[in-house]
Amino acid sequence: MQNEVNIQTTRRYDPGILRPVIAGRRGYYFLKRTADIALAGFLLIVLSPIMSLIAVAIYLYSPGPIFFSQERVGARRIRMGGRQYWRQETFRCHKFRTMKINADSSVHKDYVQALIQNDQKRMFEIQGEDTQVRKLLNDPRIIQPGKFLRKFSLDELPQLWNVLHGEMSMIGPRPAIPYEVEIYKSWHYRRLEAQPGITGLQQVKARCTTDFDAQVKFDIEYVDNQSLWLDAKIALLTPLAVLSGRGAG
Repeated sequence: MQNEVNIQTTRRYDPGILRPVIAGRRGYYFLKRTADIALAGFLLIVLSPIMSLIAVAIYLYSPGPIFFSQERVGARRIRMGGRQYWRQETFRCHKFRTMKINADSSVHKDYVQALIQNDQKRMFEIQGEDTQVRKLLNDPRIIQPGKFLRKFSLDELPQLWNVLHGEMSMIGPRPAIPYEVEIYKSWHYRRLEAQPGITGLQQVKARCTTDFDAQVKFDIEYVDNQSLWLDAKIALLTPLAVLSGRGAG
């Protein structure tokens, strides 16, 4: 009952973005959360030497904060009226800093807008070239080790803390930037019907090599077919996708 009161008084509550949780998945979500805690904790311990080296490299090339936290949009399951719904929520997503301090985000914002609208002419103008990869490349804001970290997704490792805190899962659609969500088409919101993840179906199938609508369709495919088997398959395919370097920038 207390949750229902909070839902109706918080500024983040909006009936227009409440989506019912697919019935019959209670056991799946429990096992998924258990696996998230175990795997994230294990990886933080095992990868701590690598994360320490990354922290040193960032500081040597660009003295300042090692980590970068950015507001992202995800989803959380809430209960209301005896039913469960997905509610859009924002949280602080953690990454290793790969950009200059106080870097201007306007160029990235312009590119994201062009990407969502599939304005290829504008993407070409911003990018300076026509690329298959649908993300901003040759970004002048990136510091020396940043491109390597991004290519192999090492900058995402601090998000293991987001997983432990329950803001993210190991597997799910990537968390969106608020200015991206502001210009979503109505059907794009369906990708917010799952907890955001460090990796997901889009990352192992396309990794930014398709237009935005196609990327969202992969996320929706995951939303509609979530299972422990699909999560395990994505987890096994992720290292191959990362090592291939496809769609990285």
